[in-house]
Amino acid sequence: MQGRVVLVTGASGGLGTYVTQAFLDAGTTVIGTSRRIQQSDFSSPSFIALPAEISSREGAHALVDQVLARFGRLDVLAHTVGGFAGGQSIADTDDATFQRMFELNLNSVFHILRATIPALRQTGNGRIIAIGSRAALEPGPGVGAYSASKAAMVSLIKTVALENKDAGLTANVILPGTMDTPANRKSTANADFSKWVRPATVASLIAWLAGDAGRDINGALIPVYGSDV
Repeated sequence: MQGRVVLVTGASGGLGTYVTQAFLDAGTTVIGTSRRIQQSDFSSPSFIALPAEISSREGAHALVDQVLARFGRLDVLAHTVGGFAGGQSIADTDDATFQRMFELNLNSVFHILRATIPALRQTGNGRIIAIGSRAALEPGPGVGAYSASKAAMVSLIKTVALENKDAGLTANVILPGTMDTPANRKSTANADFSKWVRPATVASLIAWLAGDAGRDINGALIPVYGSDV
């Protein structure tokens, strides 16, 4: 993995911090992005913080232009940006919640894919790994907007996998169950956290998929459900 340039979206988030560190430990150069990321968030000299807003085409392209201007290449996109809303039936879901879920979970990945794919194709062995959700395949009551947005994201990534295999570019989705992050613990105080998915596990899988060992995995939906099955 040494010498590769990795872009991690949501790099300062509950999962993104683990993903960023996993790639730094693997010897890559990591560009970490989020709205408020800072250089001091990681101590490694191989880490570069680039605050960005990828919820628009312009923001995503501006970010990737900075990466290419500085490093001349991009080898891996690890997309961890997302959001959750639940508690309402489909009949009771308001327009704002539905649109917000699609903005966070679908539109952001659409914009960053369009910006990064040309550069990733040029390397001959580019990698895209995105974080979906178990709910994309197994929707439950009260999370209809979230589940639909994640399912649409899965479809988008699978399409990218088919469209770019000619260039050696792979695209895969990890489908975690509930992850053991500070935000999830705060919102579900009485849960058995030991059954939740550890972020470090997902981060290790992402790094593996980005390496040589993962080159034959393409268009896969990889469940990581923890022991709460």
